[in-house]
Amino acid sequence: MPLQSLILLRRLLDEVPPRLEKLPESAVVRKPSPAKWSSKEHLGHLLDSAANNYQRLVRIQLEENPSMPGYDRDRWVELQGYQQREWRELIESWRILNRQLLGAVEGAPEPAWQRTCTIAGAAPVTLQFVFEDYVDHLLHHLQHIGIEVEDFRTSTV
Repeated sequence: MPLQSLILLRRLLDEVPPRLEKLPESAVVRKPSPAKWSSKEHLGHLLDSAANNYQRLVRIQLEENPSMPGYDRDRWVELQGYQQREWRELIESWRILNRQLLGAVEGAPEPAWQRTCTIAGAAPVTLQFVFEDYVDHLLHHLQHIGIEVEDFRTSTV
């Protein structure tokens, strides 16, 4: 069981929303270049990532070696118009989706963590890998948004 990643996600859910709320509107809408995402779009991508990974985490526990599609992250962000959405709405959606995702894995029995799936035709990966990779991905994008994440990384090691 990836106990450290579970603890880390719980802590992120408690501590990240207030940090996000402190970011000024001018900062969250700024795009470093036309081809790069703003903080709003990064957070929107994290909503899409949570939705896709929630599905994966549940299906790995329920199905024998499920095969799941990948997704076109840029098109998802574009389609959903995150740049025009309210910042507080995105923050609250992020919190709610991640609580749902956390609930899907908190009660997973020990043997479930070694169950596998394939994503977009790649080599099989375990439930543990999918969850830990999701939390790492979350930290990566929070850093792009401007949230200091080093204190999260060091406190769970």
